[in-house]
Amino acid sequence: MIKYLFFLFAMLSLGTAFAQFPAAPGGQPKAIPGTDMDTSPKGNSKVSGFVVDSALTKAVEFASVALYSKATNKPVDGTVADDKGKFTLNRVAEGNYKLLITFIGYTAKTVDNVVVKKGEDLDLGVIKLSASTRTLQEVTVTGQRELIEEKVDRMVYNAEKDITAKGGDAGDILRKVPMLSVDLDGNVQLRGSSNVRVLINGKPSTIVAQSVADALKLIPSEMIKSVEVITSPSAKYDAEGSGGIINIITKKNTLQGLTLNIDSGVGNRGANLGLNGNYRRGKLGFSLNGFGRASYNVKNKNVNDQTSIVEGVQTLTNQTSTGMNQNLFGRYSLGMDYDISKTASLNGNISFGTRNGNNTQDLVTGRYRGGVMTGSDARHIDTKDFSNTVDANIDYTKTFKPQQELSISGQFSRNNRTNNYLAELMDGEGTIGSRQKNDNESYNQETTIQVDYQTPIGKTQLVEFGGKSIFRQVQSDYKYFVAPGENGAFITDTTRTNNQLNYDQNVMAGYATYQLSTKNKWYFKAGARYERTFINADFKVGFSSLDIPDYNNLVPSINISKSIGAGTLKWGYNLRLQRPGIQSLNPNVNIANPVNVSLGNPYLRPELTDNVEMSYSTSINKTYLNFTGFYRHTGNSIEQVRSNVRDIKQVFEGTAYGTVLNSVLEGVAADAIVTTSSNIGKQEVVGVNVFGNVSITPKISVGGGTDIMYSMLSNGSNTTLRASNSGFNVSGRFNLSISLKNSWAVQGFGFIRGRQIQLQGTQGGMAFYNLGVRKEFKDKKASLGLGLENFLNFNGFKVRNSFDSPAFSQRSVNTLYNTGVRVTFSYRIGKMSFDQPQRRRGKGVNNDDIKSGGEGDGGGQPQNQQPQNGTPGGNRPGGGRPGGQRN
Repeated sequence: MIKYLFFLFAMLSLGTAFAQFPAAPGGQPKAIPGTDMDTSPKGNSKVSGFVVDSALTKAVEFASVALYSKATNKPVDGTVADDKGKFTLNRVAEGNYKLLITFIGYTAKTVDNVVVKKGEDLDLGVIKLSASTRTLQEVTVTGQRELIEEKVDRMVYNAEKDITAKGGDAGDILRKVPMLSVDLDGNVQLRGSSNVRVLINGKPSTIVAQSVADALKLIPSEMIKSVEVITSPSAKYDAEGSGGIINIITKKNTLQGLTLNIDSGVGNRGANLGLNGNYRRGKLGFSLNGFGRASYNVKNKNVNDQTSIVEGVQTLTNQTSTGMNQNLFGRYSLGMDYDISKTASLNGNISFGTRNGNNTQDLVTGRYRGGVMTGSDARHIDTKDFSNTVDANIDYTKTFKPQQELSISGQFSRNNRTNNYLAELMDGEGTIGSRQKNDNESYNQETTIQVDYQTPIGKTQLVEFGGKSIFRQVQSDYKYFVAPGENGAFITDTTRTNNQLNYDQNVMAGYATYQLSTKNKWYFKAGARYERTFINADFKVGFSSLDIPDYNNLVPSINISKSIGAGTLKWGYNLRLQRPGIQSLNPNVNIANPVNVSLGNPYLRPELTDNVEMSYSTSINKTYLNFTGFYRHTGNSIEQVRSNVRDIKQVFEGTAYGTVLNSVLEGVAADAIVTTSSNIGKQEVVGVNVFGNVSITPKISVGGGTDIMYSMLSNGSNTTLRASNSGFNVSGRFNLSISLKNSWAVQGFGFIRGRQIQLQGTQGGMAFYNLGVRKEFKDKKASLGLGLENFLNFNGFKVRNSFDSPAFSQRSVNTLYNTGVRVTFSYRIGKMSFDQPQRRRGKGVNNDDIKSGGEGDGGGQPQNQQPQNGTPGGNRPGGGRPGGQRN
């Protein structure tokens, strides 16, 4: 029935198409094919072709096709394409014609110089229609579209042509995206903020929730189609993400047929192997993907000096360390989609991810008091960081008419993590005198149900509303053990309390948005979101509830854009909520390095951020330019702070956790530096971002940009945690792409970031550059590439960090050895055709409401993972975290 309604609509459109032509002489009505008034000359030739969407390469069903004479400019025949986009005009006479093709939502297409010869059929082949540029959802600058798309609430970076990252991971792609900064460990910042949500195809994953850096390593760069940077999220998104949202779109093949892609690479620091298969026939499609990545020979060296005042006497601790990282990552997924009807579809996917991380570190410590050496020790630390993730989702989408749509989605996600360390303590003769062990088993599980509905109001307005429920259960179970000598049996460390944190968080949310586009190219999008958060948390041993109160938040947002010639001017404001994640909450105390201890803070409260931005983007000839200014103010900001043992105990004095800490910190040296998370007073950032890309020739393009920000942080604590700091953060990037003859291509990229302002000091700057060459064979079915990374950096790259407070001073230099070379190869087997029916995909579940715990803020690493960019042995709390991504 729906098909016949579309056909009737198309026939009416065909009549409208004929109405665009002049009336016949004498004022008579125009001839409409198929009626008694059709006076078109008849012949014995056929004119045929296929009508497809130029962007999606899918059939445009029931498009209207009108044939008219060039001599008289009058219609002579017409028809409607079928559900596969095919049309045929029969009995066409010899002559010269034009063909007009129209359909709602597309720009009318005229095919000129249609020459029909007597008795000969004419096949026009594939005719592509372009979607109308005036839509309700977005305003797009089409200049340099192959690289950048500027939309009302986001910027889209099209990564498909990148060859330097071949054989790399998502972090290699994100380094090249304007406004993003990715350090050498894979930690991401957006405009200087690490409070960023990362989505994969618009959906969450508990591996992302646990560690963004690790999640990026699971995604092969060659599978990334584009990256969306959402700087001003609407009310439709979860309230989290004060810095913004990053959505990584992977390549999807939804055409008919069977294909298999093989991607592989090997280098001096890593190797990868990926298989990607797709099968689709008729209404049913399947995809099966498997990717594995290994990293090895990842070395680092660290020198750390810290001073403290203990009982009025200055103490100095000097540490040196060398380390080696070995990691194995894998991700496997099975997807299914089924077209129930022309207007309804069902999509499902289940994926499994695994991560095995092994880190070794040899640490030597020397202690001085009043200028006199009081002792030294050495230890060997082995860290095991294993995890596995399962994500399953199902989405149902029903389309009633263009832009009127109902979506119902459900998702289950769970991550299990084992994060342990073993420290071997050497005696004065270099033999193992004793051993310490900390086991931290954790899981993060969430179930989400979500309903979204949108409907147009007239031709220029759109309303969206929906609801969502997220149910999270997080558990962190930690234990401490000691053993004598090299082979002695481990027993429970009675000086420290083994315990378990149970943290349940449920979020109920509803939202509504309103969109309006005007004839003079103004676009408005405004909305509000209400969220109610319920928390129930307790320790298993000795204590009941932590008495963390529930809270409510109303989050508004507004985005405005105006098209001005070839450019777009945008304004945006939104209020964002940032909940603490388990990486910040986890109470497990990491004492692998006894002079650099880390722990969580289960009493953290959410932070609220006001974001304001204004930007202008334009295309001038072959040059794309974007200028953005922004300001954000965060109250109750969650940041990492460092202090001594005495002051940390004072912070939690009188609480259930304070009693736990008194036990766990027993025996830790008074001059040790303890790192935790705290709701500092406020953080303010004002900055500008400039990015440009120019096509010098059709085969040579150059791009680059810079971010300049001024940060102001202050803490209202009445202890030695009290601090304030301010200063500039500057970064820049440059890329070059050259296409050569015979399917050769060359690309280069460079990125540099200056020091980062922290509450109590600064994190050192970093740089990264690479060069890639690729040769394609056999109609682009196969390719061979060579990639070089930091190829002039043979002595390693040094990152210098500096932190100060009234209680201590710390200086560290971390050396990273990241010079790399890799060879990549890919091959595609199979063939796809373009005769699939029109299909719609479900929107899916997107949870994005949790703060990650500070990835990229320079404050340390996930717990029990020895740092590559910080103090030796100075680890941050870890484990799974409640949270995921966007709504």
